[in-house]
Amino acid sequence: MSAAVCVTVTAVAVVVLLVAQRPIGGVAKMIASTGFLALALVCGALKTPYGWAVFMALVLSWFGDLFLIFRGPKLFLAGLVSFFLAHAAFAIAFLLYRIALSWSIGTGIVLIAAAIPVWLWLSPHLGDMRLPVYAYVVIISIMVALSAGAVGRGGTALMLIGALLFYASDLSVARDRFIKPEAWNSLWGLPLYYGGQVALAYTVGLVPSQV
Repeated sequence: MSAAVCVTVTAVAVVVLLVAQRPIGGVAKMIASTGFLALALVCGALKTPYGWAVFMALVLSWFGDLFLIFRGPKLFLAGLVSFFLAHAAFAIAFLLYRIALSWSIGTGIVLIAAAIPVWLWLSPHLGDMRLPVYAYVVIISIMVALSAGAVGRGGTALMLIGALLFYASDLSVARDRFIKPEAWNSLWGLPLYYGGQVALAYTVGLVPSQV
């Protein structure tokens, strides 16, 4: 199987996911998620420490996708934990690549400024989920900042692009779960999410063999 086939399968499954009702939509979602796992393997994820960390992050995202098919609060929390750990694994991957600290600090400052309105937007609606969501915002911000640091050390721009797409897609999940559930959230959030995962999966084939 080639990288092009993996990307194509993911893209087609995402289109089906956007237009299909349950249970077909749920099946399409997991096919799309399996597609980015396959892409990472095809690109050589298991050949480097960076690749292993990215692959583990993608596996955790796969489970997060599975949990979020359902709308129960316990499964939503399980999905939140899975994605929290996925972001932590991506962060470890970027640290394994090595980072330019100044790039990460600069990006972190921008992300703090961006997080303030997000917190103000979500806070009145979080209830018992307040602390888990706050922790999630912190870890995803750290992940994005470290991706910028990796780019600053010569990493591919896809590291930062993928991280930013992942970050942006989570806003659609937050809006759907806490602000206003509607189809529009998926229409823009899911393409961003899968685009980000595909980009991050593809990076494993673009790093030196010793990383």
